[in-house]
Amino acid sequence: MDRVAPRWDDVEVGTRLPELRKEATTRTLVQFAGASEDFHEIHYDREQAERLGLPDVILQGYLKKSYLAECVTNWIGSPQRLRRLSAEYRGVDAPSRQGRPQSFTVRGRVTRLWQEGGEKLAEISLEGRDGGGRLTTPGLAVVALG
Repeated sequence: MDRVAPRWDDVEVGTRLPELRKEATTRTLVQFAGASEDFHEIHYDREQAERLGLPDVILQGYLKKSYLAECVTNWIGSPQRLRRLSAEYRGVDAPSRQGRPQSFTVRGRVTRLWQEGGEKLAEISLEGRDGGGRLTTPGLAVVALG
């Protein structure tokens, strides 16, 4: 299904983006480690993670940031419209396991609209939340609107 990108005239401060819910598994973490070359053991070795005081292996920060980007680009219709993306890592997120599902949910809301350099821009406040609803990964994006 092709999404119609939002247009400048249809967006206002407070516009909410469609929520994105992901369930990363340990397989997801290993695949992302290979793609990003982030082979720190806390992302795939449960014993090492526990030795370091973590309850389980944890999602990579950049994996969570990629989920923020996915939420925004799904809404805007194209990664080429993403002008800026930032994320803060304030908490750990565990992978989903059989019998213990975990999710990572991204919500976004337009917080500012302006024009600059011939582009119509929107700032989007992002929230990455764990399965319990705790904010673990706040972020900010700037996109160009058509």
